[in-house]
Amino acid sequence: MNNASKPVYLKLRDIISDSILDGEYREGDMLPSVRAFAAEQGANPLTVAKAYQGFQEDGLVDVKRGVGMFVANGAKSKLRDAQRDDFINNVWPPVERQMRRLNIHLDELLEKDG
Repeated sequence: MNNASKPVYLKLRDIISDSILDGEYREGDMLPSVRAFAAEQGANPLTVAKAYQGFQEDGLVDVKRGVGMFVANGAKSKLRDAQRDDFINNVWPPVERQMRRLNIHLDELLEKDG
């Protein structure tokens, strides 16, 4: 899905997911409150709550009533596996087709990285 057409709550989810994968939030760390994250992102608190609800439903956060939401054990691994599957099944196929069309070889790309 094109990021511009992606619903805001999914964009917010992506921001938190990336933060977990990048190690900004580690397992056991408290996530920002709904209000704090909404203010930081310029988003509606209800939209942030919807994004957080999805994390809760997916078992990626633990909720401690009156305290906050914490990154659950195993969340980073679950997120990595889900994003890896999405990349392999949805992102890579059109990239591979374009590489074939343009006669770009993987070794050419790897050379540019180093």
